[in-house]
Amino acid sequence: MATDIQQLSKESLERLTYTRNFGIVAHIDAGKTTTSERILFYTGKIHKIGEIDEGTTSLDWMAQERERGITITAAATTCFWRKYRFNLIDTPGHVDFTAEVERSLKVLDGCVVVFCAVGGVEPQSETVWRQADKYGVPRVAYINKLDRTGADFFGVLKEIRERLGAKAAPLQIPWGLETEVQGVIDLIRMKSIKFDPANPAKEPVIGEIPAELKADAEKYRHEMLEVISEFDDQLMEKYIHDQQPTEEELRAAIRRATIKTSEIAQTEQKGAPIFVPVLTGASFRNIGVQPLLDAVCDYLPSPLDVNIPMAHHPVTGEEIICTPDENGPFAALAFKIASDKFVGELYFIRVYSGTLKAGETVFIAAKRKRERASKLLRMHANKQELIEEIKAGDIAAAVGLKDVKTGDTLCLEDQPILFERIQFPEPVVAMFIAAKTKAEQDKLSTALGRLTSEDPTFRVRYNEETAQTLMEGMGELHLEILVDRLKREFNVEVETGKPQVAYKETITAPVEEVSYKHVKQSGGRGQYGHVIISMEPAESKSGITFINKVVGGKIPKEFIPAVEDGVMEAAKTGPMAGYPVADVTVTLFDGSYHDVDSSEIAFKIAAIEAFKQAFMKGRPVMLEPIMQVEVVTPEEFMGEIIGDLGSRRGQIEGSTMRGSSRVIRAFVPIAEMFGYATAIRSLSQGRAAYAMEPARYEQVPRNIAEALRKGGS
Repeated sequence: MATDIQQLSKESLERLTYTRNFGIVAHIDAGKTTTSERILFYTGKIHKIGEIDEGTTSLDWMAQERERGITITAAATTCFWRKYRFNLIDTPGHVDFTAEVERSLKVLDGCVVVFCAVGGVEPQSETVWRQADKYGVPRVAYINKLDRTGADFFGVLKEIRERLGAKAAPLQIPWGLETEVQGVIDLIRMKSIKFDPANPAKEPVIGEIPAELKADAEKYRHEMLEVISEFDDQLMEKYIHDQQPTEEELRAAIRRATIKTSEIAQTEQKGAPIFVPVLTGASFRNIGVQPLLDAVCDYLPSPLDVNIPMAHHPVTGEEIICTPDENGPFAALAFKIASDKFVGELYFIRVYSGTLKAGETVFIAAKRKRERASKLLRMHANKQELIEEIKAGDIAAAVGLKDVKTGDTLCLEDQPILFERIQFPEPVVAMFIAAKTKAEQDKLSTALGRLTSEDPTFRVRYNEETAQTLMEGMGELHLEILVDRLKREFNVEVETGKPQVAYKETITAPVEEVSYKHVKQSGGRGQYGHVIISMEPAESKSGITFINKVVGGKIPKEFIPAVEDGVMEAAKTGPMAGYPVADVTVTLFDGSYHDVDSSEIAFKIAAIEAFKQAFMKGRPVMLEPIMQVEVVTPEEFMGEIIGDLGSRRGQIEGSTMRGSSRVIRAFVPIAEMFGYATAIRSLSQGRAAYAMEPARYEQVPRNIAEALRKGGS
C-alpha cells in the first residue's frame, strides 16, 4: 500500500478505502459521455437517461457541447455504487481540449479508458494513454459499441496490446456482436450476464454460459490467468501448479496487478508494460455498464493505494512526504478554474492531506499569499451543492480564491508545501481578434483574462509590429468555441481573422558573448545598464531559460530580475518575424553599472537589445507545429489520399488494415491542414475520416521561412 495506514483513524481509513477518484477518457466518439450518463443512472444520481443526439446529457451541460454533440470541458460529479463513493470526471475526447484530460489525470487515482469496438485504438486513444502513463494512473479498458456494424472485440484487444504495449487481460468476452449482442461472458465467475436494452432499470440476468461459447470462454480465461500471473506472485504459484484460484483470490490478484501501474511509474521500471483489465459492452444499449461499475470498485485504487505526487518545501527544496490523513496538515492542488455567472470563479481542488472548512484561510505556497475559501461546493456538472468541509481524498470546488492559478498548491502558512506543476502543451494555431467597437474593448480584455485563467492552453499576445491582438490555442475548433463563449457568456461582439499557424523562432548555434551597453544622457539623471550574455540552443519544449552567473557585484543583485524580465519580454516577439522565441538558454555572466545612473529600466532595455543581437548571431530558424494525422479510408481512395498528403509536405509513416478500411498515418505541418475536412470529403466521396493531434515542432523549410519573414503567407 502506498500509504502507512497505521497513523489513520478508523473513520478516515474506512472513508478512503471506499472512495474512488476516477475519470472517463477516450478518443472522440468512443462513447465516454454515453457511458458516464449510464453510470449516473445506475448509481441513482439521475432518474432519466439523457442522450447526446438530443442534447439532454447531464455532464455535457454547456450550450456549445449540446449543439455540437461533443464534450468540451471536463465535468465532475459525485455518485455512489454499492458502498463506494465515486468522484467521477468525464473528460473531452477532442485533441483541441487535451488540457482538460491532462489536468484531470494529474489528480485522479484511476481511469476508465473507453475504446470503440469498430474504431479501436485511435489517435486520441494513444494520447490519453500516454498522459495516463506520465502520471502512473492505473486504468481499466472498456471496449464499447459492441452493437455497431463492424464491431471486433478481439481485434481491439490485439491493438491495445500491440499499439499501446499493455498487458491487457480480458475479464469478459462478448455474447454476440452487432445486432445480435445480448450481453457478456464473465471469465472470473464463468457465467453469462444478459441485459435488457429496452428496460435499463431491469437487473442483468446471471446464467450459464451458452454451449457455443464455452470453448472460447475456457480459452480466454486461461489467457487471462496467464497474463495476471505475470504481475502477481500469489496467482503465479497457483497457476504453475495448475490450481484454480477462488473468485475472491482472482479479484484480489487483478486489483494488485492493476494498482502496480502507480508503483511502476515511480521506479526505474518506468515505461515497462502495465497490466490492464479489459471489459466490454454497448453503453448506448445499456449493456455492460453495471459490471464496469463493479470493476471500478474492485480493481481501481483508493486514495490509500497510490503514490501521492512528489512535493517539496518551497524555500529549502527539501522533499516532503504527504499522506492522505484528514487530521494532517492541509495540502491540496488547484487543477481547474471555471467561470460561473452566479458565484464567479470556481476553483476545483484535489485534497491530498488534512481538512479544509468553509470560510478558512489557505496559503498559496508559490506566491506566498493568503486566500479565504468563502464557500466549498460539491459539483454535479454545472450544478452545485454547498458543503461544510472537504477532507483528504476529496475532489471539490472552492469559491473566493482570487489569486489562484491552475497548478497552484494550497496549504498551511506554517507548513508550506509545493506539488509539481502541471505541464500543458503549447498552442499551435493563432487568430487575430478585436472588439467591434471601442466601447467593448475593456469588456473584451476582461473576458480574455478570464478565459486565459481558465484554460492553460489558451494564450493572448499583442503583436507590436502589426498592432494586433492574437489569441492562440490548440486548434481551429478550440478558438471557435472560445469566440462563441465570448459572445454568449461575456456579451462581447468581436471580429476575428482566419486561423494561422503559431510559429516559433529559435537558434541552431551557440553564441558565446554579446555585450550591450544602454547609455542615455539628456540632462539630469541619465540611464546606464550594461550586460554581457551568452545564448545557446536548448532541448525541445524547454522554453526560455535564464541563468545568472554574475559574480563579484559587477551588476548589483537588485538589477538581476530586471535583466531576466528584459530577456523574457524580448522572447515574446522574436527578431526574425515577430513570433515567440522557444528552446533557448540565456546566461548573464558579466556587465557593469553606474552608481547614479543605473536603474531597473536601463538594465531591462540593455537585456532586450543584447537578446536581439545574440539571437540573430545564433543562426536563427523558424519552427512550425507538426501534426500526427490518421486517415481512415476505403482502400479504393488510398492512392489519392496518400498523394494529397504528400503534396501537403506530409511524411507517410505507413498504413494498416482496420476491418475493410485502410488506416494511413502521417506527420503533416499544421499550415497545410487548414480546410482538410473539405478536401478529404472530395477525395473520398465523403467516405473517409481523419483525426490529428500535435506531435512536435520542426524547422520550417527555408523558402517558406523567407516568405514569412517578408510578411508572406
